[in-house]
Amino acid sequence: QITEALLKERDKQAKWNGIPLLLQKLYEHSHPNSDFSQCQSILKEISPLLSMEAMAFVTEDRKAAQESTFPNTYTFDLFGGVDLLVEILMRPTLITQKKKQKISDDLIKDCLSILYNTCICTEGVTRRLAERNDFVLFLFTLMTNKKTFLQTATLIEDILGVKKEMIQLDDIPNLASLVSSFDQQQLATFCRILAVTISELDTGSDDKHTLLAKNAQQKRNLGPSRAEINQATLLNIPGFIERLCKLATRKVSETTGTSSFLQELEEWYTWLDNALVLDALMRVANEEAEQSSTESSDESGLANTSTRTQLPQSMKIMHEIMYKLEVLYVLCVLLMGRQRNQVHKMIAEFRLIPGLNNLFDKLIWRKHSTSILVLHGHNQNCDCSPDITLKIQFLRLLQSFSDHHENKYLLLNSQELNELSAISHKANIPEVDAVVNTDRSLVCDGKRGLLTRLLQVMKKEPAESSFRFWQARAVESFLRGTTSYADQMFLLKRGLLEHILYCIVDSECKSRDVLQSYFDLLGELMKFNIDAFKRFNKYINTDEKFQIFLNQINSSLVDSNMLVRCITLSLDRFENQSDAKVAEVLSECRLLSYMSQMSMRMSFLFRLINIIHVQTLTQENVSCLNTSLVILMLARRKEKLPFYLRTLQQMEYTEKYPGFILNNFHSLLRFWQQHYLNKDKDSTCLENSSCISFTYWKETVSILLSPDRTSPCAIVSYIDEAYMDIDRDFSEE
Repeated sequence: QITEALLKERDKQAKWNGIPLLLQKLYEHSHPNSDFSQCQSILKEISPLLSMEAMAFVTEDRKAAQESTFPNTYTFDLFGGVDLLVEILMRPTLITQKKKQKISDDLIKDCLSILYNTCICTEGVTRRLAERNDFVLFLFTLMTNKKTFLQTATLIEDILGVKKEMIQLDDIPNLASLVSSFDQQQLATFCRILAVTISELDTGSDDKHTLLAKNAQQKRNLGPSRAEINQATLLNIPGFIERLCKLATRKVSETTGTSSFLQELEEWYTWLDNALVLDALMRVANEEAEQSSTESSDESGLANTSTRTQLPQSMKIMHEIMYKLEVLYVLCVLLMGRQRNQVHKMIAEFRLIPGLNNLFDKLIWRKHSTSILVLHGHNQNCDCSPDITLKIQFLRLLQSFSDHHENKYLLLNSQELNELSAISHKANIPEVDAVVNTDRSLVCDGKRGLLTRLLQVMKKEPAESSFRFWQARAVESFLRGTTSYADQMFLLKRGLLEHILYCIVDSECKSRDVLQSYFDLLGELMKFNIDAFKRFNKYINTDEKFQIFLNQINSSLVDSNMLVRCITLSLDRFENQSDAKVAEVLSECRLLSYMSQMSMRMSFLFRLINIIHVQTLTQENVSCLNTSLVILMLARRKEKLPFYLRTLQQMEYTEKYPGFILNNFHSLLRFWQQHYLNKDKDSTCLENSSCISFTYWKETVSILLSPDRTSPCAIVSYIDEAYMDIDRDFSEE
């Protein structure tokens, strides 16, 4: 509506670079009946003005970029450019005539890249686009076109990243045929977009949310969440999981060599939101040239040609790593979702595990060549290099794959499965059903299965490596569930116990996360296994070593309580056995002798109850409550419960604070009832890990919570009336 003269007059002063005038022309040429032929040339004039700013934004340090201004993109948006482009793109969808208007691919491309550049540089544009649901769903329909696929994908990813409400994949028109039209490369890019739609929004800090808040949240959300609905939608797309498994397991050499080098560069460029990619590639080229020239100084003439042919290879590997990252992430989320069993079945059938096993040395845990491509401004070991992220993603997948599921035996090869059977026969115990029922045509092939490969790299990992945590978690999830002697022996034979003790004691590991994962793994490895305690004693053979081990346990009971629980349970079982070998280990093993002292068990019990409160319980520390219950259930079996409660009361008096432990414990147990007696709660984990029936857990809690002050097993009998503080209700503050 502003006159052309006025715009011209203000243009120089305001440094608008003619953008408003160009927009006015664009508006005139894009009326409903126009053929858009002029639009293209107008956009060609606007585009460079914006892309220069976007380049500046990406190459400058982000922080500096936020402070500097990007006048062109701002002007473009201010004069309605963004809305106009959205209107042009969506115009064909509004026209009902027989003859649909066709917008050329180039015009779509230009519109998308201008929108993307404006989103990058100008605050709030992405958010505004995200609020237009019709536009977001429309963008998905543009992905069917190969020529505009990448621009569309990049813009969608940006928009979904800021969208407040998660989109419903169900709403995307013809989703199944859209996915089936993608080639494998596009499917990987699509996985990157899917990641946002299937992950719960705050999973990052899951362990940190208090259980009170989570339980309240669950009461509010009765139906499945949007993420869960989206996961189900994906699983219903024919062939989707099969294609993901193929993508995850294809070798670098299988990638189609048809796409030209330049096209690959362009894609690569879009992937890395980083204008220094070329720079990095050239660095790789030079390094490889130097390497080949030092290796063959006589044939230095060949060095240049080898660089030319090698350059795309480095890129291919990097490309493949980035694709696999996205795919493994999606598979991992689906494995942890509601349809877990269905996903498990498919993943096994499509041989994901043997496929990853074959890629292990060449790609996943490949030797770090000097020429790893590193995103600008990061060093090779920081957690955002693609190589590192791929390893972590791979370990997370293994963890969710083997956690409490019998398919975990697919991580072994046939010889290793035979070894498990042999261990069972030798020990004269029945084979585990899951081992017998494992379909041998789906297990790993080659000299080693994935589990043994993982153990190998785990032992070589440098002390301060961030992978140690994930490696230990993955191996521990293989042992989780009902304790299997054969599984433990399989790992003990491969020196796992000594490796863990070396890390805890000799290298005096300091990282809390790594320590916790090692203690958990050690607990699963040693539980009820007399051979493991014998090996422990052989390794921890001096008082000095034993003291370091105890210091590590005591430095944080939240981290080590699962190990304390394992030792307590094992000791109880060994004491009830009349076997000469067991008796010998019981008398010699430092660890068992230490735990058999009543004062030690009481000290653990006192501290376990003292470090948690109902208001601060999380998924991570609730195990302390269950460990304290295990100690008391074993006491109840031996009819020692009153003695333990009286000792706790005396300990309170010694601390000059009567009632503070027992009142807290009373509240914790009432919370326990609310939490675990919920119909959705899975109690089999508690049963499997302790070999104590859930009924016995429930009974013990009821007895402890009895209001009868004359009962010798009721907590209230040990709190003086004056110090009684047990009737408060929990609230979710």
